[in-house]
Amino acid sequence: MTDTAGDSKNYEERIIRDRGICGGEPVFKGTRVTLRTVLASLATGDSAEEILADFPSLKPEDIRAAIAFAGDDPDARG
Repeated sequence: MTDTAGDSKNYEERIIRDRGICGGEPVFKGTRVTLRTVLASLATGDSAEEILADFPSLKPEDIRAAIAFAGDDPDARG
C-alpha cells in the first residue's frame, strides 16, 4: 500500500477555484475540466485511464488529487 499523505495535500497545487473560470467551480489548474466532471466519471465506473484519454490535458496526479480533494472538502460533492 502506498502512502497517500503527500497526495492528499497535493490537490491544493492541482485544483483551483476562480470565479472567472467555470463560475468558481473547482477545476484542474490550467484547464476548464471541472472536479465534478472527473468525480462523476469515476462514480459511473470510468477508469483513470479512460478519463485521461477523454481529457488529455489531465495527468494521473489530477485523478488522485480529485479523490483527495473530495475526501477533504464536503462541498465538492454537491
